[in-house]
Amino acid sequence: MLFARRLVMIVVAAALLSGAALGVGWASRSAEAPRSAPRLERPVETPLEPARRDPTPSPQAPAPSPQPEVTPEPPALRPGPRLLGSGDEGDRVRDLQARLRQIDWFEGDVTGFYGDVTVAAVRGFQAKREIPVTGEVDRRTLGRLHGMTTSPTAAELANQLGGNTPGALDRRCLTGRVLCIDKTSSTLRWVVDGRVLKTMDARFGGAATPTREGLFQVTYKSRDHVSSLYETSMPFAMFFSRGQAVHYSPDFAAVGYDGASHGCVNIRDHDGVAWLYDQVRVGDEVVVYRS
Repeated sequence: MLFARRLVMIVVAAALLSGAALGVGWASRSAEAPRSAPRLERPVETPLEPARRDPTPSPQAPAPSPQPEVTPEPPALRPGPRLLGSGDEGDRVRDLQARLRQIDWFEGDVTGFYGDVTVAAVRGFQAKREIPVTGEVDRRTLGRLHGMTTSPTAAELANQLGGNTPGALDRRCLTGRVLCIDKTSSTLRWVVDGRVLKTMDARFGGAATPTREGLFQVTYKSRDHVSSLYETSMPFAMFFSRGQAVHYSPDFAAVGYDGASHGCVNIRDHDGVAWLYDQVRVGDEVVVYRS
């Protein structure tokens, strides 16, 4: 019995060992068997990526600074070529001055010299007519002036506007700033450095109160003066010899040479003497003479 049991156990053990050996061999063969080749997939075509740029931007030239816009000046506002201007002399200047005087832009006498007075007159004329204000005469300025004026007469060009013909200038009137008063021709001339800038008719004192003659100076000015002796109006008074003065006289403007002053130099051109008053300074010379 005992032997039989041992025999059974041996058979069983052998069977177990044989099965184990078979399992190992299968496993070995199974491991060594070649696997089927993997199925190849068709490659997917991927579009080429654009070349990558350097993330650091390349330096660029600085943008130009903005320039202010320049608006072109309309042609109508541009001055034309210069025809006459400061420093010119001659008959064309005399004609210009006489025409400006016809329309009250030129206050002085016609001299034929294009100086400061003429420049100021041209500038005023241009500004009034919306012409480029330069003080110089271009074709537009001259054309507008000719359209408003007439050709100057010989009397206008000779400054014989008041009816009186001035005599020769006294030599003392040829230097500096002088009120040159000629009793022979009954005229007053405003002369600066030998140039006559204004001429006006004048009236003088009667036999009892004559206007004194000689060399004087303007000592006092009074725009709205009233005589303390005669209680008469003496606008734009410029005193030169005690109570004697150059001034506007409404009586002279009304009756002319039918009357006389009390020794003053009467002027009948209101606008002319008003202009003169603004030119004359205290200390300017006064020459009263006979030509």
